[in-house]
Amino acid sequence: MSADVVIVGAGPTGLACGIELTRLGVSNVLIDKGCVVNSLYHYPTNMVFFTTPELLEIGDIPMTSLNEKPVRGEALKYYRRVAAHYKLDIRQYEHVARVEGSDGDFRVITDKAEHACKKVIFATGYYDKPNYLNVPGEDLPKVIHYYKEAHAYFDHDVLVVGAKNSAAIAALELWWTGARVTLLHRGPGIHNNVKYWIKPNIENRIKCGEIPAYFNSRVLEILPKSVRILTPEGEKEIANDYVFAMTGYRPDFEFLEAHGIQLEPTTQRPYTNPETLESHTKGIYLAGVIVAGVHTNEIFIENGRFHGGMIARAIRASLA
Repeated sequence: MSADVVIVGAGPTGLACGIELTRLGVSNVLIDKGCVVNSLYHYPTNMVFFTTPELLEIGDIPMTSLNEKPVRGEALKYYRRVAAHYKLDIRQYEHVARVEGSDGDFRVITDKAEHACKKVIFATGYYDKPNYLNVPGEDLPKVIHYYKEAHAYFDHDVLVVGAKNSAAIAALELWWTGARVTLLHRGPGIHNNVKYWIKPNIENRIKCGEIPAYFNSRVLEILPKSVRILTPEGEKEIANDYVFAMTGYRPDFEFLEAHGIQLEPTTQRPYTNPETLESHTKGIYLAGVIVAGVHTNEIFIENGRFHGGMIARAIRASLA
């Protein structure tokens, strides 16, 4: 199978790239190892977006929401509708192993096929690579890096590690559902960037003693029925059935480096042409959050969606 461009990743930014290329008459195929907008699908079931609907829109198709801020289900429905409207060629559940060749003559090798193309766009996001605790016992089945919903943890001892949005939301929903929740964070308190309607709620639960919290603390070891932690008061061992390691995620830097993408040593930010987002590997473009390196809070759907137009125009000009 051949196309002008192969887009690796079918999240909102990858879809935006496909739409803008299609509008310019440049043939393209999107490949994702999961489903369409796979990262959003794996968000917590009851997640509410921080932003308003119009900032999530791509392809000039309006997004509607019952409330001021859309929820996960509304976003999934919207992006399905956009993909169908533009008749994007999306290969779901196809894992890209490597890209071979050079500018104008690439071959994208997957576990199902080989795709020939002239240009490649990496829009792989960051949600598939959790930041690990790197402690003994982290490989136990009780350790979870992706919180989905709370029901299954009713009447269990649960430790939530982290203090940003995902940790605060998980801790609250688990507590509301009847889990015995403890929160632990290496910093001094709940992060200032936690959503304004969530932050006072979690802080009040902590203040009232309903959710015990250990700050300036870290996990030492995860055991089958407990967790050893180090706190300012010394080492403690607490009863535990499940650990939610809500410690964030990172781009797949190893995949980028394997394809000659040069990274700035400190920030892991890839070197790109700021006007075209072409990497140092000629013919390979980068889109979305991976452009920011480890600073994944710099690029969201709201601004990453504009990468599609920049890249599409650059590719169209180079193919002319």
